[in-house]
Amino acid sequence: MTRGQLYLARKPGSADPRKQRVFVIVSRQALVDSRFSTLVCAPVYSRHDGLGTQVAVGIAEDLKNESSIHCDELVSLPKSALTHSVGSLGAPALTELKAALTVPLALDDEPPIHNNQPSAPVAAAPPCRRRLTGWRS
Repeated sequence: MTRGQLYLARKPGSADPRKQRVFVIVSRQALVDSRFSTLVCAPVYSRHDGLGTQVAVGIAEDLKNESSIHCDELVSLPKSALTHSVGSLGAPALTELKAALTVPLALDDEPPIHNNQPSAPVAAAPPCRRRLTGWRS
């Protein structure tokens, strides 16, 4: 499994082969390679509305029809639900996917947050004045 691969996933709890959808893996590769059991994926629909959160895909990615990846509908799926690979995104589509993911997550609107610094000063919590009942020391 790699980021940008298209997989067929069956609707949870359904044995009906018609209740399947294609998803593209959007999780970072380190997560894909880890033992973590779920991945963040975006669904692929046959509808394309031309939104900035959609990436057009189709025959070039080994799909049967022209479709689009909908980055506004990210889901977490178990790796075991991704039954078999149906294609993969090329470099241009991966670049478009990266740009499309910044829109719903508002990644280009926020200043970067450094791990060792909070984004804003945090005020101290006021002391608790409520008496706890039912607890014994």
